[in-house]
Amino acid sequence: MAMKKKKDALPPPYAELTKDTRYAGTYEVLVPVVGRVRPHRVPLQFETKDSAESWIHSPDGEDMIRDIRNAED
Repeated sequence: MAMKKKKDALPPPYAELTKDTRYAGTYEVLVPVVGRVRPHRVPLQFETKDSAESWIHSPDGEDMIRDIRNAED
């Protein structure tokens, strides 16, 4: 039996190169939020993509992501 996909599920937070020229060469974490076309940007900069992705799964990262998503409710 195949599992059904959740249509209303949000994509997970992700890390990508920052577009802000003041922080060129750093990475930022973007958090998709219900009701927004563009994701929220976490106000932190990371030197590497690995450090940004590990922050997403850290207790501090999980708390901040939860706060960002709950602030929109």
